Parts: sequence; structure tokens; C-alpha cells
Amino acid sequence: MMRGTRLDGRLAVVTGGGGAIGAAVCADLVALGAHVIVADVRQDAAAKVVEGLALAHPWVVDPGGTAWSEDQGKAEAREVDLADPARITRFAEAAGPVDILVHNAGVTVVEPFTESDPASWDLMWQVNLRAPMLLTKLLLPGMVERGWGRLVFVSSDGARAGSGGEGAYAATKAGLFGLAKTLAREAAKGGVTSNVVCPGPTDTPMLRRIEADKPGLVERIVRNIPLRRLGTPDDVAGLVAYLCTERAAYITGQTLSVSGGVTMQ
Repeated sequence: MMRGTRLDGRLAVVTGGGGAIGAAVCADLVALGAHVIVADVRQDAAAKVVEGLALAHPWVVDPGGTAWSEDQGKAEAREVDLADPARITRFAEAAGPVDILVHNAGVTVVEPFTESDPASWDLMWQVNLRAPMLLTKLLLPGMVERGWGRLVFVSSDGARAGSGGEGAYAATKAGLFGLAKTLAREAAKGGVTSNVVCPGPTDTPMLRRIEADKPGLVERIVRNIPLRRLGTPDDVAGLVAYLCTERAAYITGQTLSVSGGVTMQ
């Protein structure tokens, strides 16, 4: 294994951990030795991720649902409703001394902006932007006090370049750019880095559900990708996990795309 990539003894929180990309991030962090809290509004989805990790490795699962092994990290499922500030606060208070915070959760409604319902904007603002702001505000002081921390915000290439039918989603996810860069400056003296990862077209259940209503969508998307394939959750997770390690200690305030070449800088 590459030097400086172990995360033994580090406590990580991954929001949206029950989804495809979130589950892949959790798997990579656990493989590096971290104790990962798989956080999701769906307790059953988070628990399924932990169960899957336990099946993939010779782990022990205790009655409380925490799984671990001697040579890898731990994983446990916890429920959190990111649309509810009170529940976010309770979650943060119970989490413990978090070293790594991956803001992966997100919700979207695909529809032309002029036909969109402002009520749906509220949910996207609450989950996609307000929740990362609040959760970071609660957990960042501990990182700074201990002199080490990693913040990774999972945004979207649609927020960087625009995405038809996702005006409100792109707007809320774009807000993470300014937040992450500001935190990169403010928390640097405390040994905390802050970066944004932007997935491009990625093969997830969400995309497949959208394609069900728009036959041929994936084929059209792939034709415009230089690498001629969709991304996978593992493609995104690899970069997220790397940014959480000591080898990425000199990378902060950056926005990085995982898009197969759709977005180039």
C-alpha cells in the first residue's frame, strides 16, 4: 500500500452513505483503517452497507450493528435527517471526535427551471447546502482543536458547467465551492484541509431511474464522454478517499472533477 494512506484510528462520517457513491466511499475508508459512520436518512440503507462490508471481509458484527476486523477499520450505521437541523445537531453530538467529514448526501428534482416548484428548492437547499454548513460548523472546531481534519464536499459537474433540468440542484451544489474554499483558508492553521469532488456522469441507480423515463439518455451521455463510458461509484470514491489521507495533506481549496474528461481545466 502507498505510504501515508492508512487511516488507522481516524473517525469518519459519510453522509448519504447508503447510496451508491456513499457506499463506495465508506468501503474505501474502511479498507484504509478508518472507523466509518455510515450516515443516511434511510437507516435500512445504511445498515445494508455495513452488512455488505461485513460479508466482504472476515468481520465481527456486534448486536449494536457495528462491524470490524483486526486489520481493517470499523463501520456502523446511523440515521440522520439532513433536512432537520435539530436532528443534525443530535447526530453531531453523538458522533464523537470526528476527523473526516465527507458531505456526500444530495437530493435533486429534474425538471425545467421555469416549471419547477419552489417547494422542491427548499428541500434541495436544506439537504445540499444548509446541512453541510451546519454539520461542518458543529464538527470542525474539534478537528481544529486536535490539529488534524479532512473535509470533502461531493458536489457535481452539473454545478460547474450547468445541467439541463437541474437548475436548483446545480445552484445548491455550487454553493459548496465557496464554502469549501472559505473553510480551506480559515481552518488551514488547524491542520484541516477542505476540498470539493465533482462527479460527472456516473452509473448510479438515480441515473438509471431517470433513464427509465428518458430512453436512450445514457447512450447519448456516453457519446459525449472522451473516455466513452459512464463513471462508477468506485471512480469517485478513490479520489475522495485519497483526499482524506496524509498524502493529500498539501491539497486544499481545490475543486476536482471525476468526469471521464467531460470537464477539463
